[in-house]
Amino acid sequence: MRKGGTAHRVYSVVVFVILASLDNVAIGLVPPLYGSIGDTFGVGEGHIALATTIMFLISAVAAIGFAYAGDRTDRKPVLILGTGIWVAGTAWSGLSTGYGEFLLAQVLAAFGLGAVASVSFAVVSDLISPKRRGLVMSFWGLSQGVGTLAGTLVGGLLGHNDWREPFLVAAVAGVIATVAYVFTYNVPRGESQPELAGVEYDERIHPDDLPVILARRTNTWLIFQGFTAQIALGSLVWLPILFRARAEAQGYTAGTAVLVGSVFATLFQMGGALSILGGLAGDRLQRRTPRGRALVASVGVLAAVPFYVVLFFVPMTIDVPDGASAGRVVRAVLTDVFTQPTVGFCLITAVFALMLTSANSPNWFALIADVNPPEHRGTVYSMGNLVNGFGRAGGNAMVGVAFGGLAGAFPPPLNYAVGLAGFQFFWIPTGVMFWLASRTVAKDMADTHASLLAAASDLAESPHGDVGGDPPVGVEGLARE
Repeated sequence: MRKGGTAHRVYSVVVFVILASLDNVAIGLVPPLYGSIGDTFGVGEGHIALATTIMFLISAVAAIGFAYAGDRTDRKPVLILGTGIWVAGTAWSGLSTGYGEFLLAQVLAAFGLGAVASVSFAVVSDLISPKRRGLVMSFWGLSQGVGTLAGTLVGGLLGHNDWREPFLVAAVAGVIATVAYVFTYNVPRGESQPELAGVEYDERIHPDDLPVILARRTNTWLIFQGFTAQIALGSLVWLPILFRARAEAQGYTAGTAVLVGSVFATLFQMGGALSILGGLAGDRLQRRTPRGRALVASVGVLAAVPFYVVLFFVPMTIDVPDGASAGRVVRAVLTDVFTQPTVGFCLITAVFALMLTSANSPNWFALIADVNPPEHRGTVYSMGNLVNGFGRAGGNAMVGVAFGGLAGAFPPPLNYAVGLAGFQFFWIPTGVMFWLASRTVAKDMADTHASLLAAASDLAESPHGDVGGDPPVGVEGLARE
């Protein structure tokens, strides 16, 4: 495999996607196991949910520092360090002997997780041409959604008898991914930018660049839309609890109910795989108007709200063998999709709702790359991720409180349904902010385009400018066309 060649670049993209997926696996492991972990440590589900909330917050805060370090220095060692930290924290979580120790382990894992998404986002954005950003970023976002689903599924399947096993398996997978990352291509900054073709661009972020970043009005909307979006998304980590409660209400034992909740929550989030359609739609409309990506995201999240509300209130008839093996329960759940009309209808509604909201992710990623120069992208992403973290942690924490408050008026599982449905209305301000971003994106893109052309001109005139070589060749369909 030639260094920097097509095969090396494809390999690098695949490894980055896997890394982005694994960090979400680590986050998704805990919610299906709230009850089991709490029983081991003698605390309630709320105490274990606190670990998830803290994880969201710390990873988001840590991402700022890691992203700035990545934009300022060599990105590969920063990402390796962060991955090693979250692997250690995840393994420690599975070996913890008390609640305090478990909480500290989750804090350590969260700190390392902050490096993965923010730094690798900046690297991947340098591999993708502007024309294909929506499509490729949909795979990037999909990898994170798949990671969350995998975490939910692995947590339920491996952890229904022993909750420690999923953490140790995830840690081993993280070690393997870290070794694979060592051999990835060290992507030069700005490699996919047409404006920088033929020059060696290695501009780094500076401390006084923050006002410049915030002066791009589109960045403001892209950063703050995540707060309300993630309140809604943060509430969805309780999906396994809703479906577990529905199973328990129908008389199933706790172990079987945990399995049912995890499998149903995984199935019902499959619509996230259709983020590819949102990315394609954003790419296509972007060719007609600079507002394209932002409008696709705005319409998608607003249109999804009524489907979510319907999803949580449709009754489900669950028919699985109580106390059976994990394999038999999973097969029975899959059979229910086709034999129980209420289950099939819920699945269709969930897939459609998640398809609409998943238009947010790839277009958000692509817009950050569109309006910011390469040396700012990791930091802008991490700023958005910080706001996302506060929103997601807030959603996760507030839904738990809401469930408790609603339990007096609505017995489980109805209290979970009412709480989850109410939190989906936070998508409305998210849609409005994407629409506002669509009004400023054309100017910000033009300004960034002009600044990159000016930088390329200065580098070409410099005695150190690389003016004699051909522009770098990228992965077909991913790199510069």
